[in-house]
Amino acid sequence: MHKNPKPSDFVKVIAPALRRAAAVARDLEGRVANRPKAGEPTAVKAALTDADTAAQEVLLGPLLDHFPGVCLRAEEETPTVARFPEKADASVVIDPIDGTLRFYLEGGGPYGVMIGLAIGNEYEAALVALPRERYAFEAVRGEGVRFAEGDGVARPLRLSSEGRRVLVSHDLGEGAALALRSRGFEVLPACGGAISVAPLIPGVCAGLRVATNDPPNVSIRGRIGAMISAEAGALVCCETGAPFPRDIDAPARALLVAANPEDLGALQDAVAEAGVS
Repeated sequence: MHKNPKPSDFVKVIAPALRRAAAVARDLEGRVANRPKAGEPTAVKAALTDADTAAQEVLLGPLLDHFPGVCLRAEEETPTVARFPEKADASVVIDPIDGTLRFYLEGGGPYGVMIGLAIGNEYEAALVALPRERYAFEAVRGEGVRFAEGDGVARPLRLSSEGRRVLVSHDLGEGAALALRSRGFEVLPACGGAISVAPLIPGVCAGLRVATNDPPNVSIRGRIGAMISAEAGALVCCETGAPFPRDIDAPARALLVAANPEDLGALQDAVAEAGVS
C-alpha cells in the first residue's frame, strides 16, 4: 500500500518537471499540427498535438519514479498513464497544454501547463506554468505561493492588484465583456489555467471563466490554479458569489478570481450580463 504523497514533496519533485514540460511546449510552438481526437463533441476538446503528449510524458516520468501509487486524471492517453493504478486516495490531475486550439495553435492568448495533487477530493498542491510568458506558480495548501520567472528561482509571491487587465474565457459573451470594458478594464482572452491565476500575473488584476460545456461546469483541470490564487489571498468565487468549492467535482458554472472586492464586484456584474446565476 502506497502512502499519500506529502504535498510539499510533490511540489519539490514536480516543479522542475513542470518547467521542462513548459519548455517542451514552448520549443514546439509553431512546429506541430493539430491531429484531433475522435469522438469529442467540440473542436476545442478534440484538439491534440505532439506537444500535448510530449509535455505530459515529461510530467509523468518523475511522477512515476517518486509517487507510483497515485491514480491519474490526465488529459491525454499517453504510454505512461497505464502504469498508474486506476484507483487511489491520492489523485493527480494533469493538463499538459491547456488551451491547445485557441491559445497554443491559434495564439489567441496565454496557454498553460497544469498539474495538481488531490487528496480525497481536494487539491493540496498545485502548479501552473504559462510557457509563452515564462511564468511558473506553485502552492501547497496552508504554505502560500511561490513564483518563478524565466530560469529564476521560485520565491514567495505577494498578491498585487496592479494593472487593469482581466483575463476571460474565449467565448465570453459580448455583453459580459462590454460590462467589464465600461468599468475601464482591458479584456483579454486566455486559457482556463491563466484565468485561474490571473491576479497573480504581472499587470493583470482579475480573471473570469464561464463554463459553456454541457452541463456547464468548470473542469477539474481549470480548478488547479484556483487553489493557487486562494492560497495567495485572492478572492476566488463561483457564480453565486460564494467561495469557489474546494471539492474538485462540486458544481460551479463560473470561476471569478480577483485581487480586491471592487474588481470582484465588476466580475459579478459581468456574470450577470452573461446570464449565469
